[in-house]
Amino acid sequence: MRTASLLVCYCCIIQGLSTFFYHQAAAQGNLLITPRRVVFDGTQRTRELNLANTGRDTARYLISMIEIRMNEDGTFETITQPDSGQRFASGHIRFFPRSVTLGPGEAQTIKVQVERMNELQPGEYRSHIYFRAVPEEQPLGEEPPKDAVAIAVRLTPVFGITIPVIIQVGASNAQVQVADLSLSSVNDTVPGLNMSLQRNGDMSVYGDITVRSISGRGEAVQVGYVKGVAVYTPCRVRQLRIPLSQENGMDYRNGKLQVTYTAQVKGKPVVLSEAELLLK
Repeated sequence: MRTASLLVCYCCIIQGLSTFFYHQAAAQGNLLITPRRVVFDGTQRTRELNLANTGRDTARYLISMIEIRMNEDGTFETITQPDSGQRFASGHIRFFPRSVTLGPGEAQTIKVQVERMNELQPGEYRSHIYFRAVPEEQPLGEEPPKDAVAIAVRLTPVFGITIPVIIQVGASNAQVQVADLSLSSVNDTVPGLNMSLQRNGDMSVYGDITVRSISGRGEAVQVGYVKGVAVYTPCRVRQLRIPLSQENGMDYRNGKLQVTYTAQVKGKPVVLSEAELLLK
């Protein structure tokens, strides 16, 4: 029997949607996790993750820590050694329990704790908590192959979710710039805005991207929005494409597009970077 594994990293945006409502939860399969990321900045030593089974069957999940690299195109790779400029948080993170079994509609809390934070040098440390679904075991021989000579292979999807856990030591000097704006289309029909987020400094940046179309008369209409866009250390550039709305006959041949990258700081929106593209 072979098992197909699906790992989903909810520290990146999901591209292909002009409006994506993420709220504060991450979901894959029937597991709902709140919040979608954990940041220790010195104000707290313990945080909680809330898990909920939204399905109709009992599910079991194994919980561990893994290390991940972010690529410039927003994809992720699991790694065992840090890249230059990358530091893992796993050696200073403890969590419990390490496995959960949730019946339909049941919920449970996972406690995440940072240890020996005073031993860390200034900067950012990141690892990911991995929730791996354990497939239901089926007794061998229960479904014998019709052909006695053939070998039966059944693929069972195994779903996984990763939640970034970040330790920030000291004040951040991170800066980010929205750059390289250009329009593109898919099959000559779906318009999209290409851009890059260029990060500098010793910590990651994380925020929401809003795209507004501004007419020659100064009228502004929101035409694109993506929540939860990160550029993690040591990645310096993040390339992405945001689909643009086609509602109400939007015309992307005149006026300009305004892009705003905004973070929530103490519950208030703070603009990290802003750029404009003149349309011709």
